[in-house]
Amino acid sequence: MSAPTASAPTTSAPTTSTGSTSREGGIPEDRADHGRLLIQCPDRPGVVSAVSTFLAEAGANITSLDQFSTTAVGGTFFQRTGFHLPGLSAARDELDRAFETGVAQHWGMTHRLTEATRPKRVAIMVSKTDHCVLDLLWRHRRGQLDMNVVMVVSNHPDLADEVRPFGVPYIHVPATRDNRAEAESRILDLLRGNVDLVVLARYMQIITPSFLEAVGCPLINIHHSFLPAFIGAGPYQKAKDRGVKLVGATAHYVTADLDEGPIIDQDVVRVDHRHTTADLVRLGADVERAVLSRAVRAHLEDRLAVHGNSTIVF
Repeated sequence: MSAPTASAPTTSAPTTSTGSTSREGGIPEDRADHGRLLIQCPDRPGVVSAVSTFLAEAGANITSLDQFSTTAVGGTFFQRTGFHLPGLSAARDELDRAFETGVAQHWGMTHRLTEATRPKRVAIMVSKTDHCVLDLLWRHRRGQLDMNVVMVVSNHPDLADEVRPFGVPYIHVPATRDNRAEAESRILDLLRGNVDLVVLARYMQIITPSFLEAVGCPLINIHHSFLPAFIGAGPYQKAKDRGVKLVGATAHYVTADLDEGPIIDQDVVRVDHRHTTADLVRLGADVERAVLSRAVRAHLEDRLAVHGNSTIVF
């Protein structure tokens, strides 16, 4: 297979979000010097104090704090701390190192320190179904998703004209079960080291364990919540035939176990015998858009922690 080529001329390279407030609210204008510190460790007395003391001694002011322990005794502790520290961008790396040696190692913590002014670099992968990818691009343009969309990758050329107005490169990499290894290699060349998150916005190809191991960042997937009851082609027709009363969607992190990764967000809408198969498809698309955008936003805002095969959502 030849190197991936753009299926249609692109406009300009994606630009990093400035963080200005959208008409819908969305991203706050003043994010300068705001950071987020996420920790995970065995729960014991003094964890909150240790984190707070470290930030206070560094000159930071805590602006938000969310915490959760899986059980009162012997559990796992999770905390997301928002803080303001003048000159954070210049001090971030040193602050991260100081926290690792001064706090994290002592308490057996894993941690992540991020800046609110640095949007995550995101790649969206899609096949032919457009509702999720276009919704993500629209929300980004409106300022509702604070990210830098660096590319849309598809195994079909069909959506190039739809994506072009958003100014995001659309890269066509033909992929089928017959050339999966070669296609994944080309996609990895595009993604590896260039993105912080991959969103599967109805990308209808199996993601292999070797791809997940090599890509170097999390993947978020969206699917209808009929799985595993209505597997395969035509799930909404199968659901109609069974007389379902709920249409739903699930967004989850991708793992080697297909569609069984940690769930981030879910939602449903009630239906009845009056709804046609076309109605179920339409309502399902609405739910998928909402669920996927919420899941992506939670990840972008560092509000997610993975615990086993589940998630803590702050």
